[in-house]
Amino acid sequence: MHNKFYGIYASYIEQYVALKKELGLKYNLEEFIYSLFDRFTIARNEKTVGITKHLADEWNSKKPNESEAYRYRKAVCLNQLSSFLCKLGMQSYLPQLPPIKISFCPHIFSKQEIACIFVACDNITLQSGMKSIVIILPALIRLLYGTGLRISEALSLRNEDVNLIDQSLIVRDSKNGTERIIPLSDSLSEVCREYLKYRDQLPLAMPNNYFFVSLAGSVCKPDYVRKWFSKILQEAGINRNDTGPRLHDLRHTFSVHSLALMAESGMDLYCSLPILSRYLGHLTLESTNSYVRLTSEIYPGLLKDIETVCFNVFPKINLYEAE
Repeated sequence: MHNKFYGIYASYIEQYVALKKELGLKYNLEEFIYSLFDRFTIARNEKTVGITKHLADEWNSKKPNESEAYRYRKAVCLNQLSSFLCKLGMQSYLPQLPPIKISFCPHIFSKQEIACIFVACDNITLQSGMKSIVIILPALIRLLYGTGLRISEALSLRNEDVNLIDQSLIVRDSKNGTERIIPLSDSLSEVCREYLKYRDQLPLAMPNNYFFVSLAGSVCKPDYVRKWFSKILQEAGINRNDTGPRLHDLRHTFSVHSLALMAESGMDLYCSLPILSRYLGHLTLESTNSYVRLTSEIYPGLLKDIETVCFNVFPKINLYEAE
């Protein structure tokens, strides 16, 4: 993605976006938001560089059909640009970020529900024809739960990214544009080996080096997997509505179950939280902090000194990661 900027802030936006991308961030959504800000300043006929309070207030005002999360992201982008301008010697106003209230709470699957999901995946049947999804789902769903990968990250894996000898995989195409290595357990490695045994017997229309591949020889599509996951939930006897459970809730479940497991083993929260954050590919601990609260609610009494950690270190914001 590459947006063109034409307003008075065009050169500064380009510098700032380039700086972020040089740090390894994808920064696609932010670049798009800056393109909207660029048009916004052109429509206002801005002539002088330097973000004013009036400009910031109008940009941050609530727009029709605009979600709280998106409005908050827009405000953050403006603050970052304004701070960048200040560092360049141009006086710019830094507005207070708008309050954000998100009522959404992810579904955390119980251990019993996870077991039922696995059984449903293993017993997939097709009414007619052959589809690679039959052998993909048992391995893919276990991989999502066992590693906390995003569905986009899992489907972007190539054969060379999955090392079943050293039992690890490399995530190259992550949401934040950062690369990370994830270890695989013995059982998950065995699941992947079994999947490969059947995958390599498929009559692919053309060669492809993706780990999860369709019969056409192309990479599987996330929406296709989500559609099948809905069927899996139905077969597993798990009720579903418009808000979930969703495929992405496997990532949330992995996070909560991992924190609980580390707490049960006696690991201090100050040690386990950075480990989980790095494992998930989060850029900051604040992004991982919401899982601490979820874990404490599901396993009361398990996490010690949770209020000290959550209230004194991180703000109380339930900003759960979207897909």
